[in-house]
Parts: sequence; structure tokens; C-alpha cells
Amino acid sequence: MSVKNSQVGRSRRKQRIRKKVHGTAERPRMTVYRAAGHMYVQIIDDDAGHTLVSASTLSSEMESFEGHRGNISAAQEVGRLAAGKALAASVSKVVFDRNGFLYHGRVKALADAAREAGLEF
Repeated sequence: MSVKNSQVGRSRRKQRIRKKVHGTAERPRMTVYRAAGHMYVQIIDDDAGHTLVSASTLSSEMESFEGHRGNISAAQEVGRLAAGKALAASVSKVVFDRNGFLYHGRVKALADAAREAGLEF
């Protein structure tokens, strides 16, 4: 599959998901971005248009993390970090936006770690 076709496919999946997933103040949207070397997550209130919490493998809290930052263990750590920040910001329930990425591997690991840390999806 060529790069252009995979980008078009992800874009279509993303549009299909975003038609259905919307974050509110009571239940904000937790969106994930997966790059080759890093993972990023944001918790967003779409009604107000504000990012409430953000975490990534580039965060200062991840400085002590050893190893490659684009693998499953890094994704789990980012999920735990995001859940901790969300609970500190009094956000306990979110809707999960996989952002067009398939729900397996690093995306699933991040979501599972956030659930174990106390977030409800």
C-alpha cells in the first residue's frame, strides 16, 4: 500500500469517527496521536474548545522513562500519566477518540493503561 493511500484511509476513518464522537464538559474527548517515535494524548472539551489535559512521551514527566518512546511500554506510561493528570483535573469519564488509528497495539495499550489508572470510557 502506498503512503498516500494509507493517509487517505486514515483520514476517512478519522472523519467517520469524529461525526459520532464529541466531548462535553461532563465527558470530554480523549484523543490519541501515534507517530513512529512518540505517542501523544489530549483530553479536550469540544463545547468550550479547550484542551484540559495533555501528555506525551515528550513530557517532562517522562524524562525518567528508559528505552524507545514509540513502543507499547511507552504508550502504557503515557496512558497512566494522562489518567493521573485527568483525575487531578477532576475528569473521571471520557469518550475515546482513536483518531483514525486501528484499535490495537500502542493505541489499545494506552487506552487499557488509562482505564487501569482510573479513567472510565
